[in-house]
Amino acid sequence: MPVLAIDSLDDPRLSDFAHLTDVALKKARGSEHGIYLAESLLVLERALRAGHVPRSVLALGASTHEATAALAQYGFADVPVFTGPGELLADLTGYILHRGLIASMNRPALVDPSTLLEKARRIVVLENVVDPTNVGAIFRSAGAIGADAIFVTPRCSDPFYRRAIRVSMGTVLQVPWTRVGEWAETRELLAGAGFHIAALALTPDAIGLRDFSSRLPERLALVLGAEGEGLTDEAIRASDTVVQIPMMHGIDSLNVAAASAVAMWAVSG
Repeated sequence: MPVLAIDSLDDPRLSDFAHLTDVALKKARGSEHGIYLAESLLVLERALRAGHVPRSVLALGASTHEATAALAQYGFADVPVFTGPGELLADLTGYILHRGLIASMNRPALVDPSTLLEKARRIVVLENVVDPTNVGAIFRSAGAIGADAIFVTPRCSDPFYRRAIRVSMGTVLQVPWTRVGEWAETRELLAGAGFHIAALALTPDAIGLRDFSSRLPERLALVLGAEGEGLTDEAIRASDTVVQIPMMHGIDSLNVAAASAVAMWAVSG
């Protein structure tokens, strides 16, 4: 296992970690679909378990040995692990490696949506959720409570953004997900696979989540909208049912990540 001590930032093999934005990582040279960064041993192990391919690892102290062991376990003994003083690594990345290591991973190709629907019973559709923190939290709830897949619309934040992966505790790498197109084709796709589409929104005809969960359809797609603005008119028109979570004390709604957890738990039966 190549463990490479560094004392300068001139090595071109460190470029994956050099202050790159999420957008730049998605367009990284030498990769077919871009790359993403996996922070912590837990997230690295989940990425490897999911079959994702590492490019290199940046590690501090004892985390170096943990990284080499994890890579060896999954057959990547030739992947370089760079290590060095914490201050130097922080200069390279732009942030302190609080979790001990960060790995550069090749992004996998996106799966065809119809493939994810074949054996699914419960899926979540995220429409224009732009905050990576909320995206990551929704994935964590999906992994813990149970969703077979997550679909994200074209203007939704990328689940492979570093913050989304970190907040999700790596469940972004476990819960199957892919992107879908505009609502006309997405409605046709979901309805054709036998899914009832339930949009979480505050409309006059919305029914309570408790009532909806008392007679659940066999296959269900929960649709969640952007922070603040909620779902678009197109999403609501594409739905079969509009559902709301009853609120108290004059509060009209929950944060989208909290709402996702409540809704997923209610329909998990």
